[in-house]
Amino acid sequence: MVRKAEIKTVEGLRGGKGKLEMHHILKPEELNGHGRMYALVKMEPHSSIGVHDHIGETEPYYVLSGHGTFIDHDGSRIPVGPDDVCIIECGQHHGFENDSDEELVMMALVYNE
Repeated sequence: MVRKAEIKTVEGLRGGKGKLEMHHILKPEELNGHGRMYALVKMEPHSSIGVHDHIGETEPYYVLSGHGTFIDHDGSRIPVGPDDVCIIECGQHHGFENDSDEELVMMALVYNE
């Protein structure tokens, strides 16, 4: 089977600011109960994903291009760029900011603990 990714534009994700373009690669049912999201995320300049919790699930981000700031569960703000992996463990919270003047592109996978 071959199909196109489902693309959605989201504003204010998790209380963040600006727009993100979500390219949903797999639907939740295609993850066979193991998770709820596998997507390529395009963040416009000066946009963000608000701080939110991951209960019963974990989420890694893999930055493909651009630069931003990962807000870790301990409140630390870590600059990130291409080839950086941000790991959010089960029970932790996090946020993400594209505080640059360029688009940031990353992969995101939310899967069950």
